[in-house]
Amino acid sequence: MTQHLADALPTTTGTQPGWWREAVIYQVYPRSFADSNGDGMGDLEGIRSRLPYLKELGVDAVWLSPFYASPQADAGYDVADYRAIDPMFGTLHDADAVIREAHALGLRIIVDLVPNHCSDQHEWFKQALREGPGTPLRERFHFRPGQGAYGSQPPNDWESIFGGPAWTRVEDGEWYLHLFAPEQPDFNWEHPAVQDEFRSILRFWLDLGADGFRIDVAHGLVKAPGLPDLGRDEQLKLLGNQVLPFFDQDGVHEIYRSWRTVLDEYAGDRIGVAEAWTPSADRTALYLRPDELHQAFNFHYLNTGWDADALRSAIDESLDAMRPVGAPTTWVLSNHDVVRHVTRYGGGAQGLARARAAALLMLALPGSAYVYQGEELGLPEVTDLPDAVRQDPSFFKANGQDGLRDGCRVPIPWSGEEAPYGFGSGGSWLPQPADWAGLSVEAQTGDPHSTLELYRAALRIRRERDDLGAGDSVHWLEAPEGVLAFRRGAFTCTVNTTGEPVRMPLPGTALLASAELTDADVLPGDTAVWWQG
Repeated sequence: MTQHLADALPTTTGTQPGWWREAVIYQVYPRSFADSNGDGMGDLEGIRSRLPYLKELGVDAVWLSPFYASPQADAGYDVADYRAIDPMFGTLHDADAVIREAHALGLRIIVDLVPNHCSDQHEWFKQALREGPGTPLRERFHFRPGQGAYGSQPPNDWESIFGGPAWTRVEDGEWYLHLFAPEQPDFNWEHPAVQDEFRSILRFWLDLGADGFRIDVAHGLVKAPGLPDLGRDEQLKLLGNQVLPFFDQDGVHEIYRSWRTVLDEYAGDRIGVAEAWTPSADRTALYLRPDELHQAFNFHYLNTGWDADALRSAIDESLDAMRPVGAPTTWVLSNHDVVRHVTRYGGGAQGLARARAAALLMLALPGSAYVYQGEELGLPEVTDLPDAVRQDPSFFKANGQDGLRDGCRVPIPWSGEEAPYGFGSGGSWLPQPADWAGLSVEAQTGDPHSTLELYRAALRIRRERDDLGAGDSVHWLEAPEGVLAFRRGAFTCTVNTTGEPVRMPLPGTALLASAELTDADVLPGDTAVWWQG
């Protein structure tokens, strides 16, 4: 097995083994991060050139959204070849360069893996169409005869997450299952060839030096026996927690036990991170038993509103659910599938104030935190994109989702006074707002009041203090209504979720605040403060 610099990176932080237990992981959406060749699309070389920025920001690892060969029917989540790079992003040599340079800077790389479905241009699927009904390649997908006269109706009543039936009929009369777009046929994970192929794919990227995998739709691989009808007319949600016959089936856990065996073959604490939408935090914890995966995204926390009681409940439930399986809790505010939290929290000055406070709350909690590119700049959702530039497949589906995912994927601003703000020399694949100059990395660097410098300071303090990140509990303190206050060692965090100043005894010397403190015993509205003492 090839030795990589990753093997020499630290494997222990805080009080427990495993760098990932308290890591801050930064999500890069490749097409929107940095464009090196002026074609308007971000790429791997652009990512490599900006790695020093991420090192300076203070993160521990970088999660790269898909860059595989793909027709891009769903922004790369329709994979045609899991071992090849899409030309729009570069080459396999470029991917290797990103991994090696990240390791040289002390950063780890997490690769996005899409095992629930592939592209309809994947060789297996194309061959399955050519071979026809009853042939071996069709067994690697979910092909079924239809119902009704001449099989003209779908095999069951399942709907696609993007709207419409979850089945598409092919020329020979059979139907195939796709829980997402028709261009994304679902694999049949009961077939041993599918399981063997993905273990091979894991080893391919681990051999290249990847430090782990973010697993897309980790809850969707196994379907209930017999593919039973859903039995109700309800539009499915991309990011929901419904109990469904094709999500969160118990059979997924055997798959992840086999993957854990592969990950454990490699030095350097290689990890698996589940994107698992489940009905409860307790169900999510099942993915993180000691012989399965290492982390799962905490969507229950992400979906919690800006309310002190709701946030406290979500924090307690999350920590309580992870403790029995010995896994760290993760905290996340935004990603490439949800409206940016500046906008979710009300937009404008209010939304930004709440987002800044939410960042300090998240980074004060025990466990691992995920930062979506641009949130450290305080970027809002872009809500006025012209229909003509939209690319989210759910936008084009009648009865589908609202199609707002393009708004959180607009390329981020780096420098300059006008678009594309240093993203690249040839514009950007989605138009950037005309008022983003003040939000660029260049404009915010060195400004002590900027959101970027707030994140940099928070991540520096988090690295320096043993009572941040590590552990699995918080000690709640009495606080006025609408205020959260908890202690961790000699550190205290207070968060005022109300829009008004609250008078209360303040617990020590301020280390960092999301807004200016003007009174010695007043916590401003929509503000979080870190305290020493």
